[in-house]
Amino acid sequence: MKLSDFDFDLPERLIATRPASPRSASRLLVATPTTIADHSFTDLPGLLRPGDRLVLNDTEVIPARLSGLRRRGSAGGATEARIEVTLVAPARDGRWQALIKPLRKVRDGEIITFPAGLSARLCEQSDGVAVLDFNLAGAAFDDALARAGQMPLPPYIEARRKADERDRTDYQTIWARERGAVAAPTASLHFDAGIMAALARRGIDTTHVTLHVGAGTFLPVKADDISAHVMHSERGRVTAAAAEEINATRASGGRIIPVGTTALRLIEAAAAKDGRLAAWTGETDIFIAPGYRFCLTDGLITNFHLPRSTLLMLVAALMGRERIMQIYAHAIDRDYRFFSYGDASLLLPGGSGG
Repeated sequence: MKLSDFDFDLPERLIATRPASPRSASRLLVATPTTIADHSFTDLPGLLRPGDRLVLNDTEVIPARLSGLRRRGSAGGATEARIEVTLVAPARDGRWQALIKPLRKVRDGEIITFPAGLSARLCEQSDGVAVLDFNLAGAAFDDALARAGQMPLPPYIEARRKADERDRTDYQTIWARERGAVAAPTASLHFDAGIMAALARRGIDTTHVTLHVGAGTFLPVKADDISAHVMHSERGRVTAAAAEEINATRASGGRIIPVGTTALRLIEAAAAKDGRLAAWTGETDIFIAPGYRFCLTDGLITNFHLPRSTLLMLVAALMGRERIMQIYAHAIDRDYRFFSYGDASLLLPGGSGG
């Protein structure tokens, strides 16, 4: 399939720069192969069946965006350059892979200084990704990063406003507990304590898995033939207990519904061809596009994604390309809010059922 098959026009006014308040006040589009219905996210428990299981990504977003200074030269003729750093993923020996802007202004071996007593030496760089060695480690690094860093908002929000203190809460799920993501699993941002309580009363089960979302989730697809696209890799884990819960739900006839494309990609990467799931830890670069045969997923709760993105290709694989384009046209016509802080959809390729 061609990249142009996943293009659509989106009015700029529909790009959300702040989430709904409260979280669960967002809208929810519910789509099956034959129906589209408009709801509030607070309707979610009643739209699911008792015995369904939601799969939640419990990764925690770190304040990975840093602003620092590179100093060069002697005291009399020293020059300074403002450097923007976004941490991408841990590298070997406690170092970090990072994106640096402008990378051309930093040489191997030079030091970048940040607030809160944090500094880093540029060790190496390859294909636009740098490796940084920080002066602090462990709890001292975490504390300094918390004070010096900002939440790494997606580029389409950063272009419209800078991150602020509100984003430290807004851009974090209520169940975040495993540090390591540099982007939020944004479908999970709609959930609050009230929604979770209502799901439990309805008999909807939940399971936590971990996929540390990387900055690569925002990289554009450049190949015109999407089969030539090389997906970024991300670190993940499915515990034995989580696998047992998911397998038990499948055996009893309940549906497995990941909350977000990250949770979906993880369980699909970890699943056997027959849909059985076992404990799994590793990196996945699974690329889900039309033609993919799902092993575990019966539905998906997700936000509305960028044109020409791998995430749009994933939901097209689930619902069919023509159908997902109909769903997105409906969302645009009804003024749904798009992207990370936008509204949600519940996609049910097998129909809503009873």
